[in-house]
Order: sequence, then structure tokens, then C-alpha cells
Amino acid sequence: MIPLSVLDLAPVPEGSDVSAALANTVDLATHAERLDFHRYWLAEHHNMPGIASAATAVLIGRVAAATSTIRVGSGGIMLPNHSPLVIAEQFGTLACLFPGRIDLGLGRAPGTDPATARALRRDLDTAAERFPDDVIELMGLLGEPEPDQRIRAIPGAGTGVPLYILGSSLFGAQLAALLGLPFAFASHFAPAQLFDALAIYRDRYRPSALWPKPHAIVAASVIAAETDDEARLLFTSQRQAVLNLRTGRPGRLPPPDPTFEDRLDPAARRMLDSVTAFSVVGAPATVRAGLERIIAETAADELIVTGQIHAHARRVRSFEILAEVRDAMAA
Repeated sequence: MIPLSVLDLAPVPEGSDVSAALANTVDLATHAERLDFHRYWLAEHHNMPGIASAATAVLIGRVAAATSTIRVGSGGIMLPNHSPLVIAEQFGTLACLFPGRIDLGLGRAPGTDPATARALRRDLDTAAERFPDDVIELMGLLGEPEPDQRIRAIPGAGTGVPLYILGSSLFGAQLAALLGLPFAFASHFAPAQLFDALAIYRDRYRPSALWPKPHAIVAASVIAAETDDEARLLFTSQRQAVLNLRTGRPGRLPPPDPTFEDRLDPAARRMLDSVTAFSVVGAPATVRAGLERIIAETAADELIVTGQIHAHARRVRSFEILAEVRDAMAA
């Protein structure tokens, strides 16, 4: 069985608040460590009422402090929002606090709407264009400094924090291949170009010292429960949240709604089915079949799994079932 990791969006459910959401993230991370998941990543989003991980590096530090062995990192930091030097200092600090456990996944999108993106980075129009140069600059800041290097990340220089390129299109695949870095595709919400991106990444990969072979991480949503019907009901929370976001009504994560699917019009159903195509929803046997299908179709080197579930206890149980399925597959 390939490594299985967790991607947490720190969901804020309806009827709850950000403080509770952050506490739930820390709690889920401790369970993920106990369940022997490979890594625990947090995603940068801004101005979204249902996501509490905007200050991603801060939350990574809290999660790393609450755990002791699991790798913790970003999935990802949206680099156009930031100066490479600031990110090098933040993750260099994390690497010094938690040696050998910090990952830095990098994305090119702003992780928010255009108005908020401009509030984050005034030169938004050119920031995304500089993404490849910013990644290379960041690699230099985290590597061993040159003798005549005037600007150094302190902390950061010499820490060698491992970088991962994230993407939902062909651009990230091309860049990761060119730089010899691992590549994670966001098929949990944008699966359309997954197979083309994986083919480009593998065909064009240039081996690097740290990564002599390509390492493809595929993201998927998994909602696991004791029965298929229960899992499908839990999944309606995530489906509602996606529809609300796509129709300009972002909000906190709604509770499950047994009538939601019946009330969808054909266009909304097609959109949701497209966006959530790489979702595995069901009882243990259904989850196993879904994971086996994804692994066989993508030849992924690693799966990273997310799942937006309204009740925290149900979310924890979903990852417990997923770990049980993983162990059965590995036996």
C-alpha cells in the first residue's frame, strides 16, 4: 500500500466557530499520527467563512507542537501571496523547532477571490507570473548559502525544507518536472486535467539529488462511515459547501441534508459530479474499492485525503475507517 496522508482545510461548521475548528484540527492531527498517516498538510485560503487555516504557518506550528512523529506541512502555501524570503524564514523557523518533520507545498493560485487576493498582494497581476522564479529563489534561501550571498533566510538557510509543487492544471506538472520536485495534483476539487498532468510530469521529469525519481501525490476526498447510506448523507455537507462557493455564497460547512440531492437542478448536479469526481464515499468495502481504483488508474506514489464532514466525531471516525481499510489493503 502506498503512503496515505491527510489534507485538512480546518472546516468551520455551521453552529460552531473558528476557535472550535482550530481545536478540531489539532485533535484530528493527533488521531492521524496515532493512525500512522504519513503526513498532515494544511491549506492556505483567505476570506472564506468555512475555512480556518488562513495563517497556515502558524497553524502548522500548533499541529507540529501537538504531535511528535508525523510530518506536518502546507498543502499549500500560495506563494504569489508572499515574499519568498518571508516564507523561507517562517518554514525555516518551523524546521528548527521540529527538525525533520516540516514540508512546504507551494501553489500558484491565490487561494481566494480576486478582491481579497489584491488585498494580500498588491502586484497580483505579475505575482503569479513570477511563480517559477519565486520557487527557485525559495530553494536557494532554504539551501546552503553561497559564500558571497548577501540576503539569507535566518532561520531558513541550510535547513533544506523539502518543497512540493501543487497544482490543478498542467503548469504545475511542467514546473515540478523541470525542477525535479514532487508534484501533488488537486484532484479533490479539480480533477479534469489530472491524467494529462501526471503524464507530463512523468515524461518530462528531470532527476534531482533529493528526488531521483518522480513522486506523484494524488488528492482525493474520502467520506467513510459504517454504511454507504450514512457516508452519502455525510457527503451532502461537502456537496452543499461546493455549490455555495461556486454560486457566490461561501459560508460555513452546512450540516448533512437528506433532501439536498433531490432538490438539485440538472446543471448543479453536473457541476458537482464533475468537481467531486475523485471522491470515495461509502462503507469500508466501498472505500477500499474506490482507493484501489484510484491507485490503479493514476499509479500514484502517494494519496493525500481530505473530507469535509460537519460533525467532528464523524470526521475522526471517517479517518479511522480509512486507516483500517489501508491496513487491510497492505496485509
